[in-house]
Amino acid sequence: MLNVFFTVDVEIWCSGWSDLDSKFPDAFKRYVYGPTSQGSFGLPYQMDLLNRHGLKGVFFVEPLFSLRFGQAALDEIVGLIQERGHEVQLHLHTEWADEAAQLVLPAVPEKRQHLRYFSREEQAILIAKGLELLKRAGVQDITAFRAGSFAFNRDTLLALADVGIPIDSSYNASMFGSDSGVMPGERMVEPFELDRVYEYPMAVFEDGTSSIRHAQLTACSFGEMEGLLWQALEQQRQSFVILSHGFELLNRAKDRPDAVVVDRFHKLCSFLDKNRDSFNVRGFHGLTPVPVVKQPAPLRSPLHRTGRRMVEQVYRKRYG
Repeated sequence: MLNVFFTVDVEIWCSGWSDLDSKFPDAFKRYVYGPTSQGSFGLPYQMDLLNRHGLKGVFFVEPLFSLRFGQAALDEIVGLIQERGHEVQLHLHTEWADEAAQLVLPAVPEKRQHLRYFSREEQAILIAKGLELLKRAGVQDITAFRAGSFAFNRDTLLALADVGIPIDSSYNASMFGSDSGVMPGERMVEPFELDRVYEYPMAVFEDGTSSIRHAQLTACSFGEMEGLLWQALEQQRQSFVILSHGFELLNRAKDRPDAVVVDRFHKLCSFLDKNRDSFNVRGFHGLTPVPVVKQPAPLRSPLHRTGRRMVEQVYRKRYG
């Protein structure tokens, strides 16, 4: 049985940093509900499909935006997730820290894009503020964290231990992982323990062109995802962490659904439902971490599946 984590980063962006207050209401609707002329394809759509197949999602919610726009918006997001029975965990995009009505870090008034640009002490303060905001929204059991854009470092793990979060899922071997200072010289693809924190890395794979990619609906085809899941099971891996976003099923303009990605999502949910005897789709609550002593090589996907995905991606760019 392979533990599969379908993780969704929930975040809001306002197309730049000017006129935020006037842009926010529309941005909130787009990034949370995803309305289009063909229906809504945001968070509720994703969760309802997961529920239809009896699957658990992990929603990493970014709360710092609420320091600018108010607690009610964050409460609404958390309410949507909890009323559908899914798991809420903590996500931080530090780009919002300097936009707060009252700065969390008065000594840092400028914008810093990534969590890794802050000291251990500063990171602990920001993470603690995120915890406070989510708890204020009604989240009682936060056990896992993910840094925005996967841009964490060794200090992040130390800061998480300082505030009492036992699990991190920020390590991505295809983005920032290798230069994070976490386990230097190694490529981490399976759970490990460091600094009193258990790390659950993103599932990554080497495609037919020898590029390293992470398991995400917009980054790989369903055929690739299916093959990688079976491969991970056959290799008796501990976990398979999939990435999604609340706006993942929309096109780049976020004005209509991305038909290719919607199809991939439906196929993935159906596949995991039909093969629940092999794949345990779960959250981090109640998890007993099992660190892997020796890290395996990344999973591999054959060239023919890479080629098919490339054709799909061309179609998405032309008609998305």
